[in-house]
Amino acid sequence: MNIANKLTFMRMILVPVFVLFMYLPGDNYRMIATIIFVAASFTDFLDGYLARKNGLVTTFGKFADPLADKILVASAIILLSELGIIPGWTVIVIIAREFAITGFRVIAASENITIAAGPLGKIKTATQMVGIILILLNYTPLVKIGIILYYISVFFTILSGVDYIVRNKEVLDLENI
Repeated sequence: MNIANKLTFMRMILVPVFVLFMYLPGDNYRMIATIIFVAASFTDFLDGYLARKNGLVTTFGKFADPLADKILVASAIILLSELGIIPGWTVIVIIAREFAITGFRVIAASENITIAAGPLGKIKTATQMVGIILILLNYTPLVKIGIILYYISVFFTILSGVDYIVRNKEVLDLENI
């Protein structure tokens, strides 16, 4: 297993640890959970960078990297919703988009079509991660900024999902419905 895939695997392992610390009572545990989330988020950037830079792109990485990201973000937003910090409908929008785009990618892959992530999706991911981190820090001025970024990420979640499908509509083969 190459270094990029090890980082992806590490991100997957960090998710239950993050969740555990979020459930433990007290601000110290919340800060540890935040540090874990930051570290896991950083591995997302680092594994992709190392894979591209060193020619370490693998089939496992293509599958596991986006899956690890989705699990990390979904875990965080479900917990934040459970704590009453963000509304449940935003969690549903984000998770529904991820299911839809993942299904779309499966259809594309079955037709031997590779679909690259677009710039709107990268904005979505960046605003999600930064927004979640600021909310997790639990410091009032930063939480407010984090919530604004989070709502911006919800907007980009919808926009990037629509863009993704429109740019690749041939995958759906709409003429043969």
